Amino acid sequence: MISVVLATHNEQLNIKRCLEAVKAWADEIIVVDGNSTDDTREIAQELGAKVINTTNKLNFHINKQLAMDQAKGDVVLQLDADEVIDEELAGFIRKIHTQILKRKSHQNLPVAWWLKRKNLFMGHFFTKTGQYPDPVIRLYVNGHAKLPQKDVHEQMEVDGKIGWAEGHLIHYANPSFTDYMRKWNAYTSFQAQKLFESKTSINFANSFRYLIWLPKKTFFLLFIRHKGFVDKVPGFVFSLMSGLYHSMSYLKLWELYQQQSAHQPTTK
Repeated sequence: MISVVLATHNEQLNIKRCLEAVKAWADEIIVVDGNSTDDTREIAQELGAKVINTTNKLNFHINKQLAMDQAKGDVVLQLDADEVIDEELAGFIRKIHTQILKRKSHQNLPVAWWLKRKNLFMGHFFTKTGQYPDPVIRLYVNGHAKLPQKDVHEQMEVDGKIGWAEGHLIHYANPSFTDYMRKWNAYTSFQAQKLFESKTSINFANSFRYLIWLPKKTFFLLFIRHKGFVDKVPGFVFSLMSGLYHSMSYLKLWELYQQQSAHQPTTK
C-alpha cells in the first residue's frame, strides 16, 4: 500500500495539479488542511483524498507530521501542494513499493530516499544558486522517518539508511516574486519568533551579525560560490533576498521586544 500525505492551507491553485499526478496509483491520499478559507478541501475530496481539518500553525511542519501519522501505507510519500512528481519518480516509487513488500529485513537497505527537486522562481527553473538538485527526504518506509517540527526548512529524521530516488519533484514554489515575498514574510516571522524564544539579544554584535555579516555571507555563497549568476536575474534576486532574510528576521525580533516592553506594567 502506498500513502501520499500533504499539509495544506489555501492551496486551491495548486492542489489539483499535485494530486492528479498521484491519484492513479496512490492507495490512499491524506490531506491535513490548516483551516483553509478557499476551496482546497473540496478539491482534495473530489480527487479522492481523506481530508482532516485543523488549525493553521505558524510552523506548518506540525501539520505535516500529523498527516504522516495518519498514513497506513507500507511506503509513504510526503508532498507539498505546490509540488508535482514526474513520471520517472512515479515509476521509482512503485518499484520501491514492490521491493519493500518482498523484503524480509530492512538491514543495510534504504528505508528513506532523497528526492531531487527542480525549483521554479520568477518563471525560471534554477540550475544553480544552491537550489539544484536541492535534495529533500520525502519518501520513506512507514515508521522509519519523522519531522522534528522545530524549523520550516528541516529535513526528516530517519531511522536507517537513506538512498537516492530516480526522477524529480517539480516544485512550483514561487512562480512570481509576489508569491515568493508572501512566503518570505511568513518565514522571517517564524524565524523571529524562534530568536525571541531563544532570548537572542538586540545588541551591537548581533546587529552586525544579522544586518551586515550574514546577508553578505549568504549572498556571496549563493551568487558566487554556488554560481547564482548562471541563473541570471532570478539567481541574483534569490541570492539577495536570501541574505536579507537574516536582516528581516532580526528586525522583526526587535519589534517583538518592543511589543513585549509595551505590555509590561510600569513601576512608579
